[in-house]
Amino acid sequence: MTTGDLADPRSAVFLDRDGTIIVEKDFLGDPDGVELLPRAAEAIRLLNQRGYLVLVVTNQSGVARGYYDEQAVQAVNNRLRELLGREGAALDGIYFCPHYLGGTLPHYRIDCECRKPRIGLARRAMEEFAVDLRHSVMIGDRAADIEFGRNLGIKSILVTTGYGFAEKERIEDEHLPPPNLIAEDLLAAVVWLLADRSRNNVSPAV
Repeated sequence: MTTGDLADPRSAVFLDRDGTIIVEKDFLGDPDGVELLPRAAEAIRLLNQRGYLVLVVTNQSGVARGYYDEQAVQAVNNRLRELLGREGAALDGIYFCPHYLGGTLPHYRIDCECRKPRIGLARRAMEEFAVDLRHSVMIGDRAADIEFGRNLGIKSILVTTGYGFAEKERIEDEHLPPPNLIAEDLLAAVVWLLADRSRNNVSPAV
């Protein structure tokens, strides 16, 4: 963390990882399995160019389930950064929750504050960066991502990649609070966000 980070609040785009940026592969613990979704790097590059903080917040209950360890999660995240970097895109931060009450490892089988839809991961990010929540947004493929955005007091966008299409139907069937937008993929979500901010003359930097 630097003094500049805290002195200059910026709007953030919080992103889910699996099914939003990379192909959903269910409990991915092998960096060789990381595969960017089409147009995801372009979307993140656009956010970089417009000055938004790009912060990944991801539940990784595979750790609590004993499928892989935290080092494997870090390896997957490092591979993600590498693949995005090749496309000229960058993430400002990646934050993950390894906990799950239904897990098998006692150390991780806890009712934590960092598992989405709770906002502990966002709090962790805001300890490192000065985030302007007034104009920030959450984008993900799960109902938990939408609830995370609502709990944080920001807009949310559901993408229909990953589990998104099935989650869209579940949100409708169960009459759950809907997202502010349903988008085809991450790029469509980002294009809408940038157009909306432009219409309202909102800059990512306060």
